[in-house]
Amino acid sequence: MLYYSHRGSVRALAEQIVRGIHQVPGVAARVRTVPKVSALCEAVEADIPADGPPYVEACDLEACVGLALGSPTRFGNMAAPMKYFLDGLASEWVNGTLAGKPACVFSSSASQHGGQESTLLSMMLPLLHHGMVLVGLPYTEAALNRTRSGGTPYGVTHVAGTDGIALLSEEEIVLAQAQGRRLATVARKLAVAQ
Repeated sequence: MLYYSHRGSVRALAEQIVRGIHQVPGVAARVRTVPKVSALCEAVEADIPADGPPYVEACDLEACVGLALGSPTRFGNMAAPMKYFLDGLASEWVNGTLAGKPACVFSSSASQHGGQESTLLSMMLPLLHHGMVLVGLPYTEAALNRTRSGGTPYGVTHVAGTDGIALLSEEEIVLAQAQGRRLATVARKLAVAQ
């Protein structure tokens, strides 16, 4: 599990995806985040975040059997801190660190039409370059047909509103946990097959 959350909505989704992962026997989630990006060249983040999960390291990517990647929506794209981290994975790309591992994506935006789907798609592109196997959220999940808030076949989403409320709807919780179970199930099957 790797995510960046600015106001808490993506973190709330991540927590539910982790719950879904933990519902699959034999699979456990390792939760990581990325530091903020500063416009000041001299500014640096602390080595350990004051709150939340630790920052991701290359060994986390090597150790994972699957990856759930989350970011808030920024004008229909992933947030700069996540993009900055992904842009720095040339060594992992060359070495095939993530090749053949399953991945899913998730996002949150301020408005219903804030670009969630394009954000999810933009997050998939580097994962495809790394050779990852993308795991979507199928319409066999009944909540995907009912939701009036967040959720797409590309991945679970949350609509936080302009006030940034991180409180998830019942459908968003159900879909996030389903996405976690799906990722963990596929990861377990792929690990057994190798």
